[in-house]
Amino acid sequence: MFRIPWIHKLLPELEKLAAQYHIGNYVVVRGTGEKVFESMPIYARIGMHLLFYGKGQILLLGIETVANFLKRLSIKQGKIYDSPGSVASIPSFVKTYSLSLKELLEPDIKKYSCFNDFFSRKLKPDARPVQNAQDTLGICSAADCRLVVYQTFDLAREFWVKGRNFTVPELLDVPPTSDTAITFDGSSMAIFRLAPQDYHRFHCPIDGVIDGEPVNVPGQYYTVNPQAVNQPSFDVFTANVRSIIYMTHEPTGKKVAFIAVGALLVGSVVWTYGGDADDKKSAAVKRGEELGCFRYGGSTIVALFERGLLEFDADLIKNSEEALETLVKVGDSVGTSVKESCAR
Repeated sequence: MFRIPWIHKLLPELEKLAAQYHIGNYVVVRGTGEKVFESMPIYARIGMHLLFYGKGQILLLGIETVANFLKRLSIKQGKIYDSPGSVASIPSFVKTYSLSLKELLEPDIKKYSCFNDFFSRKLKPDARPVQNAQDTLGICSAADCRLVVYQTFDLAREFWVKGRNFTVPELLDVPPTSDTAITFDGSSMAIFRLAPQDYHRFHCPIDGVIDGEPVNVPGQYYTVNPQAVNQPSFDVFTANVRSIIYMTHEPTGKKVAFIAVGALLVGSVVWTYGGDADDKKSAAVKRGEELGCFRYGGSTIVALFERGLLEFDADLIKNSEEALETLVKVGDSVGTSVKESCAR
């Protein structure tokens, strides 16, 4: 008989404890400028504590390193939430995060076959319209998320990502002298961070074409919470497992790297573009079209836009330079293609 791990039975109480002791960070509500405190899930807090104080390599209980423990735990939890018995976790998850079921394509939680099916739930077709859809120069949000944007990679290092190994070649897992590294040198960057309660399918931010098959990079399963990303001695995005697709932006001909980053308790990244076809080498894509989904956990999309491709929206730039994430949804505007680039 399937048994729910004891820690997940306690999740609602643990989440309340996390909020009570202010374990988390503030995000900005777009449009109103209101700052809202979001608590960090307690399991992420525990994982961070082990890493920061154990340095990631100290043996845990004399058996294995902390990094290996978190990786094994994440993979194991992903399998548990693929099990039929995991549907028992859905009602408490909905209650803990006060999730609305009205916009779901399937609002009846009893019809999901396992927890991961609910976690990667689909929305009704009109639930996330693309803002300024008639503007061919528009760039939209890839996810329901907390977003930071930086016009250059160096600005991202200055204001947000403090890891010493955070470079374009390390992020894309390519040689520094490669054509890919050169193409994305000085690129603009958007970081779309998904929390556990979010809709966990991600969508295309541009009109364009996918170039080649996804590139999978092995790695760890560290938390992607800002308190980890902002640590100068801790490399999250370049250490975590990730899957990358490259795209060509149709209006400008410039390149985009779309990086799905795994994280603590994320079981897997699933690419869904092109339907059920095994061939993922190429596909024409439009803004707002679904590209894939994450299994259980909160995670992140990092998008690199070739230098000169776009200008981010001013409000997002302002918040990001103040080291604040902005709450956005799939389809919301994040920027505009540079007209001079389109006219070349």
